[in-house]
Amino acid sequence: METKQRRIRLNAGLRNLASSESLNSKKLIQPIFIVEGLKEKEKMDSLPGVFRDTESSVFKQVESDLKAGVTHFILFLIPELKSNSEIPKSFYERSISSLKKKFPESFLWIDTCMCSLTTHGHCGLLHPDGSIDNHTSVKHLSDIALVYAQSGADGIAPSDMMDGRIKSHRSILDVNGFSNIPILSYSTKFKSNFYGPFRAAADSAPAQGDRSSYQIDVRNREDAVLSSIRDKEEGADFLMVKPGMTSIDLIGPIREKTGLPTGVYQVSGEYASIHYLSQNGFCDFDSALSETWQIFSRAGASYLITYAARRGKEILS
Repeated sequence: METKQRRIRLNAGLRNLASSESLNSKKLIQPIFIVEGLKEKEKMDSLPGVFRDTESSVFKQVESDLKAGVTHFILFLIPELKSNSEIPKSFYERSISSLKKKFPESFLWIDTCMCSLTTHGHCGLLHPDGSIDNHTSVKHLSDIALVYAQSGADGIAPSDMMDGRIKSHRSILDVNGFSNIPILSYSTKFKSNFYGPFRAAADSAPAQGDRSSYQIDVRNREDAVLSSIRDKEEGADFLMVKPGMTSIDLIGPIREKTGLPTGVYQVSGEYASIHYLSQNGFCDFDSALSETWQIFSRAGASYLITYAARRGKEILS
């Protein structure tokens, strides 16, 4: 399956992400957590400046972020009830369609995974013995991706790391009339110790075991590069390495081998570490963030997902 370059050219926001110009606020993507059933907006002690939004409070947050210069958002939708079979379609539809209707100028990527949905917190469905059922997981994830597209998502961002998911997502989107919706793949995603604060925000920590059977071993460089090449071949439009600083040696090679825009997710543990240093007087928060962003850019990153995107214009000025 070939990547359609035209998908990237259709939208000014996508052209900004993919461009080879120097780092600027238009290349930053802001994560947003929307929690079904939450009564009041919650601060995240582990992620200062980041919140768990209600279905109502998210409007004010996105409005503020747009005014601050953010154009791209990645939504993490956290349903109230966990399920290993049902898709919380009404919650997904409400969250995406209402935001897109109120803020048509925003570009909404939707993280596509099951870790916040399943009762066990894994990114896919399980066999009775506790191992991942890759085939059934991919089918279920593709059905979720279609719901996102039907609800008004601008782009799909699969983060689950199931084999064959990109091909399946691209196929179901194309067949149902969504061939212009791009796929931003978490294509090189390592099993890492730096995801802890995110898992608290997204209520997505595994109840048992870990994710070593489907996320990449940090020691395996060849697997990391091949994973991105495979996703390009299956139809991904944008690629990513995650975590950022521990994957910095892979950004350039992946971009060179695939020819696709390759970005970085500056993950929760990286962000929280910088904030901890700042709080204890060991660094200037804005200066340290800017330094890491510039290093990602120097290494070849086309775009960045960062929890401080809402302050990107200020930090980079």
